[in-house]
Parts: sequence; C-alpha cells; structure tokens
Amino acid sequence: MGFFKKNKYKIESTSYYSTSNSTTQAPVEDSENVLNSSLKENLKKIKDALGKSTDIVIREIQIGKNGSINAGIIYTDGLTDTTSLQDFIMRTLMLDIQDANASQKIVPDPNLIHVIKNTVLPGSKINDLTDFDVLFTSLLSGNTIFLVDGYAHGLVIDNKHWEERGVTEPISQTVVRGPREGFSENVRTNTALVRRKIKDPNLWVETKVLGTYTKTNIAIMYINGIVNEKIVKEVHTRLDRINIDGILEGGYIEELIEDSPNSPFPTIINTERPDAVAAALLEGRIAILIDGTPFVLIVPALFVEFFQSPEDYYQRAFIASLIRFLRFIAYGIALLAPAVFIALTTFHKEMVPTALLMNLSQQREGVPFPAFIETLIVEITFEILREAGVRMPRSIGPTMSIVGAFVLGTAAVEAGMITAATVIVVSITAICSFVSPIYDISIAVRMLRFLLMGLAASFGLFGIMVGLIGIVVHLCSLRSFGIPYMAPLAPFNLSDQKDTHIRMPIWKMTTRPRLVNQQNVVKQQDPSSAKPKPNEN
Repeated sequence: MGFFKKNKYKIESTSYYSTSNSTTQAPVEDSENVLNSSLKENLKKIKDALGKSTDIVIREIQIGKNGSINAGIIYTDGLTDTTSLQDFIMRTLMLDIQDANASQKIVPDPNLIHVIKNTVLPGSKINDLTDFDVLFTSLLSGNTIFLVDGYAHGLVIDNKHWEERGVTEPISQTVVRGPREGFSENVRTNTALVRRKIKDPNLWVETKVLGTYTKTNIAIMYINGIVNEKIVKEVHTRLDRINIDGILEGGYIEELIEDSPNSPFPTIINTERPDAVAAALLEGRIAILIDGTPFVLIVPALFVEFFQSPEDYYQRAFIASLIRFLRFIAYGIALLAPAVFIALTTFHKEMVPTALLMNLSQQREGVPFPAFIETLIVEITFEILREAGVRMPRSIGPTMSIVGAFVLGTAAVEAGMITAATVIVVSITAICSFVSPIYDISIAVRMLRFLLMGLAASFGLFGIMVGLIGIVVHLCSLRSFGIPYMAPLAPFNLSDQKDTHIRMPIWKMTTRPRLVNQQNVVKQQDPSSAKPKPNEN
C-alpha cells in the first residue's frame, strides 16, 4: 500500500512562488453507509462492526410522554465524560423532560431530532449524524452518539474526556530565561497555548484528519495577511496526498511532506515550545500540530533557524549574538575536529607545532591502529554509549553513560589501545554536537563526520575541502516548501542578516524574512520611536 493517494508522491523542486493545482472529487454516497430508520438495525450494525468490544457502551432508553419513543445512547468508556453524560444528557432525556410541558415536545414528528437538539439537550456542541463513517469516527473519538427509533439520522454530542498529561516544562528545548510551558499531546490544548500568545482574529486554524485507522486530527495554523498564500496551498496539497494507515507522531508527516527525504539535513523544524511557534507564525510561517504528540512542525525552515533559540530574543542583543556565534563555531568543530586531527597526524605533520608533534608521537608509540581506525573506534564507542544512555532507565542512564565513558576511555589509554589526544578530540566533538538548540541538526553532523573522516584518511586536508564543498553545494540545492534552504545567505539578502549569525537589537529588526514573507513585510512601523533614547538630563 502506498503512502499517497492515486500515485506515489514525488516532491518537486519548486520555487516559493509556485503552486500545486489539485482537484477534488465529490464523494459518492453509499447506501449501506447511511443510517437506517430502525434503531435495532443501527445498533446491530454498530455491534457487528466493533466486534462487540467491551469498552463500547450501548444503552437503550425510552423518552417522550410515557416512554413512547425508543432511543439509544452509545459511547466509549474511557474516552467519554460519563459525569456530563449522566447529569446533562441521560438525566435530561429520561427524567427532566417527563413533566407535562416538556413531554409534549417529545412526540413522534419529522423534526423530533432537531427539537431534541435545539430545545432539550444542553450540550454546547451537537452535530447532526447521517452516516456510519461519521458515527464510528465520532464514537471512537470520545463523543456520545444519540439515535432514535424511526429516524434515519441522529446526533453527535461532544463530551470527550480522557486522562492526559498537563502543560509542563519542555524537555528537549530548555532555556534559562523564558516561558516554562510546553505543548502536550492534546491538539486542542496546543492550539489554545498558541492562541494565548497571539490574540488576533487573523490567526486561522484549519483541521484535517489523516490516517485510515488512527483518524489523527491535524491542525494547520497561520496568520492570514502575513503568510504566503502559495505556501499554504502547497502545505494543503502535500497533506492531502498522504494516504497511510496511521499517524502516531509528527515524524510520520515530516517524512512524508519534506522536500528532500534523502538529505541528512532536516528541512522542517519541530519544537515543543509555544513561544517558538508564535514567533514563527509572526514571521509568516505555518505550524502543523498533530494530535498525540507535543512536537509541532514549522514550515518552511531555513538552515540558520536551527541555531536560533527562543532565549536569544529574551536576552540583550550583545549576549544573544555572542552565544549564537558560538553555536556556529561549535557546529563547525563538531563537524571537522576528528577529520582535521586525522589529516594533520597522518599527512600534514609539518603543520603541527614541533613540541605538540613530539608529544603526539610519544603517545602513538605502541598503539596498534592508525589514526583513522583509532578515531573511528572511539567515535563508534561514544555513539553506542550515547544511545545506551538514552535507552536506559532515567534514574541510572546519565550515571552509567558518564561512568562508562570515563572508565572505558581511561582503561583504553592505559592499555595503549588509543591515545589520550584522540579521546580529547572525540570528547570535544561530542560536547560541541549538543550545542545546537534543535537536536535534529546535530544528527546531520553525526553522520557527515564519518564521511569527512574517511576523506581525511585518504586525501588529507584536500579530501576535507572536497567534502566541505560537496556539503555546501548540497545545502544550496535544498529547498523547504520552495524556499531556498540557505537563505538569507544564498541567495544573499542584506536586510535579513540582522538575525542570522548575530542578533541585532529588537528596535532594528523592522522587517520579516523577505523570501518567506511576501506581504505585510514591515513588522515595526516606527522603528525610530522604539530605539532607546539617551537621558538628556
């Protein structure tokens, strides 16, 4: 079974001004899918379709004057608010309307369902029901189904409720200064967290349902009037082409809609911070929220954005610029340090200071492996320790990782299997790979590091330069929903340099990114009034 409807979806290399035309076909109504006027037939079909599942509760009741009308209440135990079901639905239908005035309304009539909906049930969200597809989706989502004998339509009463994790501090993207709230697994809670940040009617939310079996709710958020409408259409086009059994996490959608699935560099940002999503929306980007995961996808994504933290805008500009510049330096160290170490100790010993070269030569006496094999062994060992630390129980994981790395490193050096310099280089590399605020971008370094190590062992610094040129060419060829991945560096845009390697003061950041946003570019109408004035006294 393919992941996309009609044919396998192939992402084309489009520009930011291109759109994808798609046609939709009106659904053909299936007579077997329409509700029956017989309550018993409807309940029998529900029982047969759900395999008589024990968590599906079916209650037949009598309503109206003297209980003359048969009705049915169906809900899913554990997903439905049973308190509101008993107090505001069943109590109202079975007891509160038994008085003379109310019972006169509940009589067999073509408009009985609408009378119950509009004058009897107190629920705030009640929808009409005519087919079994909607019935099963609503029932298994936690809603209550109300059917009446003699009527080929019913009601869906929204009273979902289940145990869920509350709003807690984000784990993957921590900050020293800034909000401590993070997204949860409930998509409606997540949209509300963003609404708290942006209280504007132009913040639009559109909903889709993906997954043949999971029926996962997907919310698309953007600010109308700021977002590029062509990117919105492209997002809808890519999501509409997905046809998969289930969506259990945002990674499913990320892999199915990204521009370059074979690239080690991520072209979609994921975050669990509402303030990061709000800031992205204000720049004209689009947020994709998936029910069941606290991570929200942001598109389009640029390379420089993976080094930007929400905390950069909560601190003074000079401090934020210094820290951001250090992130880029650390990223370069994480990518190049092992390869440069191999090249210098293997091919270019004349570039190493004499005292350091003699020290390294003494350390290598008795070591049975060349520099490349030695570094490769230590790198692979550290990757294993890192993965083991993640999978271990949280109470012992960090301790075992630290102790394991220390014991193994010390023992290997004392046994003469590796040199102390190799351990130092690999340790610095590992530390630098964790500096990036978004974890996904460091995964690319972990993979490309081994490629550069192989080139360094084969051709020295020349091989490293060839590898770097190949990486840069690859980065410049990437696009994220039609936007050049390396913007605003390539193509170069001078006005957007105020928020790339450094962060200029807030009063100087007067415009939104040019390529991402094509309308309502100015976000600060009077920058001169925002600039701090020196004290004239």
